[in-house]
Amino acid sequence: MQRVAVVTGASSGIGRALARELAARGYAVGLTARRAERLTALAAEIDAAGGRAAWAAADAADRAQTHAALRALTDALGPVDLLVANAGVGISAPLLEPNAAAYEAMVAVNLLGPYYAFEAVAPAMVERGSGHLVAVSSLAAYVTAAGSGQYSATKAGLNRWMDSVRLELHGKGIAVTTINPGFIKTAMTADNDFEMPLLMSPEEAARRMADAIEKKKKVYDFPWRMGVAARLVARLPDWVLRRLT
Repeated sequence: MQRVAVVTGASSGIGRALARELAARGYAVGLTARRAERLTALAAEIDAAGGRAAWAAADAADRAQTHAALRALTDALGPVDLLVANAGVGISAPLLEPNAAAYEAMVAVNLLGPYYAFEAVAPAMVERGSGHLVAVSSLAAYVTAAGSGQYSATKAGLNRWMDSVRLELHGKGIAVTTINPGFIKTAMTADNDFEMPLLMSPEEAARRMADAIEKKKKVYDFPWRMGVAARLVARLPDWVLRRLT
């Protein structure tokens, strides 16, 4: 039986590339994001390449929409074997330039979004005794800079929650993977006005992520040099961090 993977935030960037990569690896792919026209085009592209895809529009930050989308995709493709909570947003929200709406949006998408998606499929996975839950976080979970702490906070929170999910589901046949990418060339990084070391294409990122998923890695940081650097930088004293940022 064909494996079924669902990717949230599939309309662009990493999500789009990962959906195409998973389809190429034999998955039937469920696509969900807010922009229906992009999902339609991606599903048609996957089908034209010999794959199988279905889509359902939903805002990852909306619980009812997310659950409805996952029900629709399950009806269209079958039970979900792999759920990749990829939808994410990064918005500048410095403390001294108040932007509570931006912070709230990041919490809703980056933290609540994965919860809504997982709770929609996890009970059925437990009942079957198999499945794989994946969250796309960020190396920003390990280190931050002045003015970007809110984004880092949501990703750090996501990582700790994923650790809890992994413990909760131990012994139930469900793999749990946290993926922490570095800088990927997407719309979210396009406006960055600073150097982005080891900037990677979404396609290369998707290949690496799919490999980590198939190996059922617990945590996957990439590029590995950036992962090591992020963990080391996080241990530096504030006076060094101020000079670096």
